[in-house]
Amino acid sequence: METFGSRLHRAMTERGPLCVGIDPHPELLRRWGLPDTVEGLDRFARTVVEALGDRVAVIKPQSAFFERFGASGVSVLESTIRQLRDVGSLVLLDVKRGDIGSTVRAYASAYLHPSSSLYVDAITASPYLGVGSLAPMFELAAEHGGGVFVLALTSNPEGAAVQRAVSPDGRTVAQTVIDEISQLNSGCEPLGNFGLVVGATIGETGHDLSSVGGPLLAPGLGAQGATAADLRTVFGSGLSAVLPSYSREVLNAGPDTAALRAAADRVLADCRAALRPVD
Repeated sequence: METFGSRLHRAMTERGPLCVGIDPHPELLRRWGLPDTVEGLDRFARTVVEALGDRVAVIKPQSAFFERFGASGVSVLESTIRQLRDVGSLVLLDVKRGDIGSTVRAYASAYLHPSSSLYVDAITASPYLGVGSLAPMFELAAEHGGGVFVLALTSNPEGAAVQRAVSPDGRTVAQTVIDEISQLNSGCEPLGNFGLVVGATIGETGHDLSSVGGPLLAPGLGAQGATAADLRTVFGSGLSAVLPSYSREVLNAGPDTAALRAAADRVLADCRAALRPVD
């Protein structure tokens, strides 16, 4: 069984370092001339898959924008995941789940077990009940070749109050998360299965990301204010593991599939240039 880290490394090598979100919020549906209904949701998701699914390394559906339509929306999400798998894109489901005990095991089964209709390559997770509380996710991911991206230093201004709080051992909460994920990835090649979410808008982090060993998902690019050039400031020498993530910057080009592809190609070129090693 190929690990998630290996699949991701190959996808980023072959298709380029880019993740594009599927974020069908009401404003985007209106911008595309679609109704804010399950039918509009389905058309939106199918168009993104048609335009980008066979050319972008990672596609990241935001679960909340499907869930808001109830069971019918989740059915569209299930279909979207199947479509993305059929065209060879890795699927990162943005769910930011986090809990304890049997509940977190249930979340893990929902997204990381091959028997589930919501089975994806990787998910996002929240560590603020303790990184150890996510152990069932890590274990099931490792068992079935999946991945988990854990929130560490996020772009939202409210996050700093928690993430940069200092624990009794002198480390920030974020650094504790970083260090624990680094331990999980120890010895993994070419890329560990467990990543971190580090916002592209935060500037110099003041944190040590040098030993993570796994992928670094960088949201906040485009409409949220960060540019590809900001990645060097945020990640320093760890650029080879960075997976830049765009949503509205690309999605605003729709619903025309050619325009969506052109937008994705443009931001990918920006990312390749920003992430290129410096001689």
